[in-house]
Amino acid sequence: MDIEWLRSVCLSLPGATEQIQWEIDLVFKVGGKMFAIAPLEPARVCLTFKCSDEEFVELTERPGIIPAPYLARARWVALESESALPRRELEERLRQSHALIVAKLPKKKQAALLRAGAKKQKRRGRKRGK
Repeated sequence: MDIEWLRSVCLSLPGATEQIQWEIDLVFKVGGKMFAIAPLEPARVCLTFKCSDEEFVELTERPGIIPAPYLARARWVALESESALPRRELEERLRQSHALIVAKLPKKKQAALLRAGAKKQKRRGRKRGK
């Protein structure tokens, strides 16, 4: 997995943070809850993320995508290789994973994330306008 690309996608989402967890996994969180996990050392899977119930069924029928070890009951999938999903689709799936986690957060946290995201977009717009 191209970790720098993954970091740029995940950290561009409102309120997203990253941390190393379980010694070798790069974990992306929002509001303290995980939405994506990538091992930093060779492993059986290269990326794990949350999806909806419907997407879980659809995705796990595709080659190279399996129910995520330890997280499948919470509707997480794992990619066995980077080529299991095209980048454009993977980026959209990561955005959906983030949105699913945000939707489960308390309303106060959701509002704070929206405000932070709006400020970030405003700053980006000013930079582009110069």
